[in-house]
Amino acid sequence: MKFDVITVELPNQVKLQYVEQGNSSGLPLILLHGYADSWRSFERVLPHLPKSIRTFALTQRGHGDASRPATGYRPCDFVTDLAEFMGALDLETAVIAGGSSGGIIARRFAIDHSNRTSGLILVGSPLTLQDKPAILDIWNSTISKLKDPIDTSFVREFIKSQLAQQVPQAFLKTMIKENLKVPARVWRATLKGLLEDDSSEELNKIKTPTLIIWGDKDAIIPRSEQETMLERIVNSRLVVYPDAGHALYWEEPAHFASDIAAFIKTL
Repeated sequence: MKFDVITVELPNQVKLQYVEQGNSSGLPLILLHGYADSWRSFERVLPHLPKSIRTFALTQRGHGDASRPATGYRPCDFVTDLAEFMGALDLETAVIAGGSSGGIIARRFAIDHSNRTSGLILVGSPLTLQDKPAILDIWNSTISKLKDPIDTSFVREFIKSQLAQQVPQAFLKTMIKENLKVPARVWRATLKGLLEDDSSEELNKIKTPTLIIWGDKDAIIPRSEQETMLERIVNSRLVVYPDAGHALYWEEPAHFASDIAAFIKTL
């Protein structure tokens, strides 16, 4: 399936790329990729989403072929871009879905812009990165010292660590290529911002209907964190994918799209 990639320049001069599909009068859904990925993270999902949903898959600053400003890689900076993106496209409200660390951006948006969030979807998303030895270890040993050009073997292993099931080799190569586009300084600044994020303490401020999706073979995020989010977000429910890994929407795109569509029907 071929996608038309559109570039939009925000009022803050940041240029983002996105693909759009579906009925222009449908409820908007914005898909936010995780750390070091791009809109192409949802390339396998888009064909399965009904055209009644107006779907946007967005590449965030510093990633893919978006602008790479010198600074501005904290969750609040990505949230500002998202609000400006919605303004640029005249979207008053949207369902915000975030995969992995994209879920941290999505929930921060739901906290800060509750009136613009018609639904929230958190997919393999961490409660916090501050207490994870594996994340802290990769930060201390590798990412905090990362230099350009990024080593391909590092990226390949980084991506494979997110999988519990096989995905098509062509897609795997695409995601490696997308990760390699991200400069070392953006890898460093983005993870630093995510490590400093404390929005887990504000989850009780989220009132919008929320769907939490997690794969039970996720080697990065434990179920206990999903249960904590379920407790703290009042109007939320948890769906568990048996045998799926951290990047479950790469592994089971049709299943994922079906659950999103069912959730949106309830809004």
